[in-house]
Amino acid sequence: MLEPAVSAWLTEPNGLYIDGTFGRGGHSRALLARLGAAGRLVGIDKDPQAVSEGRSLQAADPRFTMLQGSFAAMASLLGAQGIAEPVAGVLLDLGVSSPQLDQPDRGFSFLRDGPLDMRMDPERGVSAAAWLARVGEGELTDVLRRHGEERHARRIARAILRARQQQPLTRTGQLAEIVAEAHPAWEPGRHPATRTFQAIRIHINDELQDLERGLAAALDALRPGGRLVVISFHSLEDRIVKRFIRDQARGPQLPSYLPVPAEQQQGRLRALGRAQRPEAAEVAANPRARSAVLRVAEKRS
Repeated sequence: MLEPAVSAWLTEPNGLYIDGTFGRGGHSRALLARLGAAGRLVGIDKDPQAVSEGRSLQAADPRFTMLQGSFAAMASLLGAQGIAEPVAGVLLDLGVSSPQLDQPDRGFSFLRDGPLDMRMDPERGVSAAAWLARVGEGELTDVLRRHGEERHARRIARAILRARQQQPLTRTGQLAEIVAEAHPAWEPGRHPATRTFQAIRIHINDELQDLERGLAAALDALRPGGRLVVISFHSLEDRIVKRFIRDQARGPQLPSYLPVPAEQQQGRLRALGRAQRPEAAEVAANPRARSAVLRVAEKRS
């Protein structure tokens, strides 16, 4: 959804923009191609490999600055760089990136055997292997249910705990095989470990909490008329984004008898159009885009 996302993101060619999930820079490069000479773009990412890619772009284009960290901390990241001007647009392209999935040593994929890591930043936090080595059945079941919407969470959690008693779980291939054997109802066209891997990854990286904090940080950073553009890839993310835009569009819910001027009851955002999904041609070219949902909102003046 490169074209609709960038078109919605760019409102002022010479404004300041934030790409909160730089990845390998596809959205950033597309925006820079349309940005004016006085425009500025800041890329943010946790992943050291993404940051390295961003540093190369920074060296090639003085309008671009690359920062390492979470988009949830964008206020402090920008402040540390002395960037204080209001932002014209924030883009968040959520979830795991294709390069992360395609590199077995990152531990995100159940289709490619590699170390069981799953951290967006391998230099911080606890790996999936370390977490699975100590987690209890109740917590693991809860994570699989909440973050993976896995109907067979308890059965899978018990299978994982039984397996770790036999040998440490250190490889993605091990975990995928355990889940596949434990799963009683494979969904057509979906690997049985899909939801389990999603749930563990989200938990390890604190993704949903980061998203909630990041949406609030983006709203605070935006100037009036600035755009919030979010691409999500599963229902948990999209529900958070949809609810945030809805609640911020409604504004404070005050009792009708209070003498509050109408402008003070107005929300801080307004949704722009309906949720957008990729066209058939894009899905055919990139099957990973099939679950993408694009939502756009504008900050009120």
